[in-house]
Amino acid sequence: MTTLLVDIGNTRIKWARLGGARLGKPQAAAHSSWRGVDYARRLFAPARGIERVVVASVAGTRVNQALAAAARRAGAAAQFVTVSRDGGGVTIGYAEPWRLGVDRFAAIVGAHEIFSTVPVCVVGVGTAMTIDLVDAAGRHLGGVIVPAPNLMVDALLVNTHGIRRRAQGGAVGGAGFFARSTRDGIERGSRYAAAALVDRAVEEASALLEREPLVVLTGGDAGLVGPLIRSRCVTVLDLVLRGLAVLSRDGARVRRR
Repeated sequence: MTTLLVDIGNTRIKWARLGGARLGKPQAAAHSSWRGVDYARRLFAPARGIERVVVASVAGTRVNQALAAAARRAGAAAQFVTVSRDGGGVTIGYAEPWRLGVDRFAAIVGAHEIFSTVPVCVVGVGTAMTIDLVDAAGRHLGGVIVPAPNLMVDALLVNTHGIRRRAQGGAVGGAGFFARSTRDGIERGSRYAAAALVDRAVEEASALLEREPLVVLTGGDAGLVGPLIRSRCVTVLDLVLRGLAVLSRDGARVRRR
């Protein structure tokens, strides 16, 4: 059976074909301006033979309905993964598991599948930045959510006057911690703040587990933060798709549309 795996975030959509146990080359795009015809053309027109569509989506009802309609026209039902207490080799630590975002759930599953012998801090950098701790046995021990760097920048530019005015123009793109313009200072400060939070998470996790976890970084803006993280770190950009592959194989709980 050929399956199409789809990860729909707030800003970007990623997708890849799964043939047997082999994950195809992922593709990605910004989807904010897409209509139903765009989902059909981009995801299904070049990918004939799709029998099943497995989706992790945090994008909302309108986007989900558009994707589901495109899948039906292609002869496949879209199956939207939902979060359960246990699935894909992990146990979710939230008191109410459904409150964990499905993208975080899939990323946790993917990270534990790839790095099954070590504890991991799974860091997703998209519109928001999430950090989740999973021990080597697959137990999710909780996590945190903060604005990702670009959202930090936007918050300052939208909610201030003096900073916003001074951030128009000026030098950007320097190196090191200390910037030489307001705009560069905002951007650099947001990235260093995000990286510092990851390193603090590793410190806290190491004390809890008595073992340093591996940072597994993913998300469209992972490249903004990764170079500044001091802890042991690897980047897996298709981590949610990797988790969806595991969940589709293990029969995850889904909603059909």
